[in-house]
Amino acid sequence: MAQNDNVKVLKFALIVSAVISFVYGFAFLFVPGLLVSLSKGNPVEFGWLRWPGGVIIALGIGALMVYSKPEKQGIFVTSMALTTLFSGLGMLYSWIMHEYSGATMFKALPTCLLLAISCLFWWGRGKAKEIL
Repeated sequence: MAQNDNVKVLKFALIVSAVISFVYGFAFLFVPGLLVSLSKGNPVEFGWLRWPGGVIIALGIGALMVYSKPEKQGIFVTSMALTTLFSGLGMLYSWIMHEYSGATMFKALPTCLLLAISCLFWWGRGKAKEIL
């Protein structure tokens, strides 16, 4: 029972990550123009947004796969913790340095989500270390 409790945080992080990945991934892959127009940012070639959309969707699929069987998946969990940490820090730097032309919400929301999910991954990784 205690082992199951220790995996709950990790599984929560995996589900949250998968949902966010699918939302952003599908948006970047299929409707990048809508995102750019909603953000009121500078125009960008949609190809620069479509390819990371596919990568983000793949990460979401991986998170769902690990959710169903997290045992011995420490490499994936650590990779996701690092992915969300570095992405969040990169976006935070861009936000602080005013490298963004669009509405603040379109920079603040993903930055905060990425950093929060990273914290969840690190916390869940620590709690579930005996199975990873």
